[in-house]
Amino acid sequence: MAPRLDFSDWWGKDRKKGTPVVVKMENPNYSVVEINGPDSAFRPVEKSRGKNAKQVTWVLLLKAHRAVGCVAWLATVFWALLGTIKKRLIFRQGVAVATEKLGKGKLVLKIIRVFLVTSLAILAFEVLAYSKGWRYFESANLHIPSTLDLQGLLHMVYVAWLTFRADYIAPVIQVLSQFCVVLFLIQSVDRLVLCLGCFWIKYKKIKPRIDGDPFKSDDVEAPGYEYPMVLVQIPMCNEREVYEQSISAVCQMDWPKDRILIQVLDDSNDESIQWLIKAEVTKWNQKGVNIIYRHRLIRTGYKAGNLKSAMSCDYVKDYEFVAIFDADFQPNPDFLKLTVPHFKNNPELGLVQARWAFVNKDENLLTRLQNINLCFHFEVEQQVNGAFLNFFGFNGTAGVWRIKALEESGGWLERTTVEDMDIAVRAHLNGWKFIFLNDVKVLCEVPESYEAYRKQQHRWHSGPMQLFRLCLPAIITSKVPLIPFVLPVI
Repeated sequence: MAPRLDFSDWWGKDRKKGTPVVVKMENPNYSVVEINGPDSAFRPVEKSRGKNAKQVTWVLLLKAHRAVGCVAWLATVFWALLGTIKKRLIFRQGVAVATEKLGKGKLVLKIIRVFLVTSLAILAFEVLAYSKGWRYFESANLHIPSTLDLQGLLHMVYVAWLTFRADYIAPVIQVLSQFCVVLFLIQSVDRLVLCLGCFWIKYKKIKPRIDGDPFKSDDVEAPGYEYPMVLVQIPMCNEREVYEQSISAVCQMDWPKDRILIQVLDDSNDESIQWLIKAEVTKWNQKGVNIIYRHRLIRTGYKAGNLKSAMSCDYVKDYEFVAIFDADFQPNPDFLKLTVPHFKNNPELGLVQARWAFVNKDENLLTRLQNINLCFHFEVEQQVNGAFLNFFGFNGTAGVWRIKALEESGGWLERTTVEDMDIAVRAHLNGWKFIFLNDVKVLCEVPESYEAYRKQQHRWHSGPMQLFRLCLPAIITSKVPLIPFVLPVI
């Protein structure tokens, strides 16, 4: 039964008092309604009218919380950046530098800190000036107020800062911007030329070819097949996860066993890993594979020092070519038969480089992006430079060198962290030519985590500038044209 409401009594009693009345409905379909005054029953209810102030307060608090979180995140990023810079200045490839270098590193770190703190202070000053209404950049030209327009000491400091920026900082920034634009245009032209060269290679189907049977003997009196002596080197250091598959792939290459020697160059400092690698080498040696295990007690020079030590063995003089594979590379059984024949009847050829293929390219977004970047590097950059210039940077692995070319170029040097690029430049300065085989692929992996990717990129990019400084005098005085050096470096 619906409640009985006497509206006349209710209107007469509560008209003057204006006290709220709660009307309870027995029907559960109705809500509880609160009437705040005598006129409230006849005007529409304004939703959330009394909550506006509270909502604004909560919104402001939320924005303030986000702003504080953003500032804290920026501070964390800055301190992490400073810590990384400090570590890179103090440590070079995990080894502490000398005391003199430590002093220089601390000085550079202090300069970077001062620069960051100064930048933050200037940014805060600009925000303060903007909040006070000192906006002199709204017009096309900078408007500097006169002395009579100054509103105080802070305003005077801000005007002095604007004058200093306009007179001293702006010209320098403008010159740097123009320089960056020129570099961008040069790199754009370089990329355009490389893409056109790649298109021409595809259109004309240009690629290195092997004429006839490369292993057939030229001796009429003793016909048969002759295979050159090949040395295969696998440098590694603490490669617990990949050593087995790498050694297994190299040991299964299709090449006469008496014409090949495999060197496992282990620089591991973990004895358990050393024993595992020794056991793997012993297993394949018992199967008839000509393989040996080498471990250096004094591990200097990193990979370059490891390769240099291996090339100093007396038996190396019996071999004509050397193939190099990093610990995570798995060549196909026909790798040597696809690369070594290019050296025949080509005495000026010093290097045959194969392409990389990635087994984990679809693992995540990082691996897919790396695959795109490296595919452009191989498909466009190295293939075009190899086809038209006979020169490109050695990739450090999946390549076959003529040992004579290495020896005449000075061998492996420990002066930089990019020993592969170093030996490639010196070999080309000595007149040796390179060939890139885009059809020959060697399986490997790309880093799946950002930390591993960061370390890899640091190794790849920390040495080129140092190498450029060391090789520039030799490049200038060399009779070899500069174009083969300029284009690959760009």
